[in-house]
Amino acid sequence: MLCGLIMAGGKGERFWPLSTEEKPKQFLNLLGEDTMIQMTVKRLGRLIPIERIFVVTAERYVKLVKEQLPNLPERNIIVEPVGKNTAPCIALSAFTVEKYYGDATLVVVPSDHLIKDVERFIRTIGAAASFVESKEDAIVTLGIKPDRPETGYGYIKYNNLEEKIDGLGVNSVERFVEKPNLETAQKYLNEGNYLWNSGMFIWKVSTIKKHTQTYLPDTYEVIDEIAASVDMDDFEDVLRQKYSEVESISVDYGIMEKAENIYVIPSDFGWDDVGSWSSVERYSEKDEDNNVSIGHVKYIESRNNLVIGNGKKVAVVGLEDIFIIDTDDVILIGKKDLLNDIKNIKEQVNN
Repeated sequence: MLCGLIMAGGKGERFWPLSTEEKPKQFLNLLGEDTMIQMTVKRLGRLIPIERIFVVTAERYVKLVKEQLPNLPERNIIVEPVGKNTAPCIALSAFTVEKYYGDATLVVVPSDHLIKDVERFIRTIGAAASFVESKEDAIVTLGIKPDRPETGYGYIKYNNLEEKIDGLGVNSVERFVEKPNLETAQKYLNEGNYLWNSGMFIWKVSTIKKHTQTYLPDTYEVIDEIAASVDMDDFEDVLRQKYSEVESISVDYGIMEKAENIYVIPSDFGWDDVGSWSSVERYSEKDEDNNVSIGHVKYIESRNNLVIGNGKKVAVVGLEDIFIIDTDDVILIGKKDLLNDIKNIKEQVNN
């Protein structure tokens, strides 16, 4: 039984001021008519029916999830009372999925990534699921073949080919490595056996529970107690009270860097984590002068600009390499090369 889990609790701070704590980037239309989370559900829906797709999110975003995913069963919305990073939320979700589908194979994906070749993505997920279901305690992650020395991603170093499924190689993982500096990233690219860590994992519910109990025993004990109260009238009270006690730790640090039987499929399906405004610019349609715009924008003798409108007409005259982001709360204007420092800009604007 194959189920999907979409992690949708992030704040999307690098997309301020369009992305806010009230409505972060997974709920925004950044790369088309659909929001990022709607795109993610549609992708998984090619392989997994909606009744077996779960979304784990923060309590404050439940309303947005319901509005944007009206066909998602309400039982499939898993609520984190407080953000505790990816390891606890995946463990909490595993207990929930188990209640309905037993020891299912779970495809865990972020809610805000771009995947251009959906057919190849689905084929890769199918191969990963087949491998996991045939090998006890196996975890398969999808590693992206790098095309540049990227310093913004973690990497996966892989070794021997274990098996080929549907023409896709499944390789053993030697180790996960942190975001490198430029020199190290170039070295990884040259060596050829490093992949970008996409943050997507395929593993069985029993494997998630087993590794959480082994490597994060205190967190497991708390979530096990929460799960035991699921059919009680005071479940929500227990969840709010107890979940704050779990350790705040990522699944990479908490489990992946310690566990055995981890495998990776080197993947090439047009992936991007859409982690910054540069990503939006990279994948958006451009006019003949290399301008990118969302909304009603008119360019006059202007080149290489990024403009996000908010309903009213925006006219850009005689400018190059600037950004304009117009929201209900603020209009942000500046040089495009400063967008990578958006968190610092946000802090200064709000002080």
